[in-house]
Amino acid sequence: MRKLAESEILSLTNLLKMEKDGLAVMKAMQTLITDEELKKQAEAGILAAQGRIKGI
Repeated sequence: MRKLAESEILSLTNLLKMEKDGLAVMKAMQTLITDEELKKQAEAGILAAQGRIKGI
Protein backbone atom coordinates (compact mmCIF):
# COMPACT_ATOMS: atom_id res chain seq x y z
CA MET A 1 0.00 0.00 0.00
CA ARG A 2 1.31 3.43 -0.84
CA LYS A 3 2.06 6.05 1.75
CA LEU A 4 -0.94 8.34 2.20
CA ALA A 5 -0.70 12.10 2.27
CA GLU A 6 -1.77 13.88 5.44
CA SER A 7 -4.86 15.29 3.72
CA GLU A 8 -5.86 11.79 2.60
CA ILE A 9 -5.50 10.47 6.13
CA LEU A 10 -7.65 13.30 7.47
CA SER A 11 -10.31 12.65 4.83
CA LEU A 12 -10.37 8.92 5.56
CA THR A 13 -10.51 9.61 9.30
CA ASN A 14 -13.52 11.89 8.86
CA LEU A 15 -15.22 9.43 6.54
CA LEU A 16 -14.67 6.60 9.00
CA LYS A 17 -16.09 8.70 11.84
CA MET A 18 -19.21 9.53 9.81
CA GLU A 19 -19.74 5.87 8.91
CA LYS A 20 -19.23 4.81 12.53
CA ASP A 21 -21.70 7.40 13.80
CA GLY A 22 -24.24 6.42 11.15
CA LEU A 23 -23.87 2.76 12.07
CA ALA A 24 -24.50 3.55 15.73
CA VAL A 25 -27.71 5.41 14.81
CA MET A 26 -28.86 2.59 12.52
CA LYS A 27 -28.34 0.00 15.25
CA ALA A 28 -30.24 2.12 17.77
CA MET A 29 -33.11 2.70 15.35
CA GLN A 30 -33.32 -1.00 14.47
CA THR A 31 -34.46 -1.81 18.00
CA LEU A 32 -37.46 0.52 17.53
CA ILE A 33 -38.64 -0.97 14.22
CA THR A 34 -41.62 -3.31 14.46
CA ASP A 35 -42.39 -3.93 10.76
CA GLU A 36 -40.59 -7.09 9.62
CA GLU A 37 -39.91 -5.89 6.06
CA LEU A 38 -38.50 -2.61 7.32
CA LYS A 39 -36.42 -4.50 9.88
CA LYS A 40 -34.89 -6.59 7.07
CA GLN A 41 -34.02 -3.42 5.15
CA ALA A 42 -32.47 -1.91 8.27
CA GLU A 43 -30.35 -5.04 8.75
CA ALA A 44 -29.20 -4.81 5.12
CA GLY A 45 -28.22 -1.18 5.71
CA ILE A 46 -26.26 -2.15 8.82
CA LEU A 47 -24.42 -4.88 6.94
CA ALA A 48 -23.63 -2.46 4.11
CA ALA A 49 -22.28 0.13 6.57
CA GLN A 50 -20.14 -2.50 8.28
CA GLY A 51 -18.75 -3.51 4.88
CA ARG A 52 -17.89 0.10 4.05
CA ILE A 53 -16.15 0.51 7.41
CA LYS A 54 -14.10 -2.64 6.84
CA GLY A 55 -13.26 -1.37 3.36
CA ILE A 56 -11.86 1.86 4.75
